[in-house]
Amino acid sequence: MQIFKALTPVQALSFDLDDTLYDNSPVIAAAEQAMLTALLELAPQSNQTDSDFWWQHRLKLAKLEPEIRHDIGRWRLLGIEAGLLELGLPRTEAKKVAQQGYDAFLDARTRITLTPDITELLTKLASQYRLVAITNGNACINKMGVGKLFEFSLQAGPAGKMKPYPDMFQVAAERLKLKPAQILHIGDSHRADVMGALAAGCQAAWLDHHRQPVSTLPHIRLTDIRQLKALITA
Repeated sequence: MQIFKALTPVQALSFDLDDTLYDNSPVIAAAEQAMLTALLELAPQSNQTDSDFWWQHRLKLAKLEPEIRHDIGRWRLLGIEAGLLELGLPRTEAKKVAQQGYDAFLDARTRITLTPDITELLTKLASQYRLVAITNGNACINKMGVGKLFEFSLQAGPAGKMKPYPDMFQVAAERLKLKPAQILHIGDSHRADVMGALAAGCQAAWLDHHRQPVSTLPHIRLTDIRQLKALITA
């Protein structure tokens, strides 16, 4: 752990989820495959498609409606629907199949198991700090089995624009009835988590997986999430 700026008193910890509490790459890979498998069964016309086919349709939607990026669930759903329409499905059927394909994706995407040491760390932190989750994704803390440790979870879209926009940090502070400076946000993305938290007035702990050089420093740089044990007092 490197300390760049002394922490002022912290009452709450906000956690990013993906690639902060677990490795998200295999989760997304499994979810993408679940989506492709479901779509192949529901719409045989999709047998020649791959993840890039559906991604390209999402990119097209984002060009037409840039704000849709802030709600990645809806963005993916509408991207699937657009792809199915291109494959020749009638609109009513495309909507139905898109929802089923997205449901398959989301079911696999939320199958996340935290390692016992991470769950133990969160349990100890929750005994001294109020915990919340702030994510640009759609992982579910309840399905991870740690929902009881968190007061709430905020997701981009329903709770506002995605990080680094200040929306979710502001919502968190309002719901916690705290000043932003009383919240320490922990996340792996320098742009989304560090820059977003600092701009919103929060303190920031950066889980720097790749030892990246940056010009704007967080309060704390972590190389392992378990280094947060230093915040636990005896």
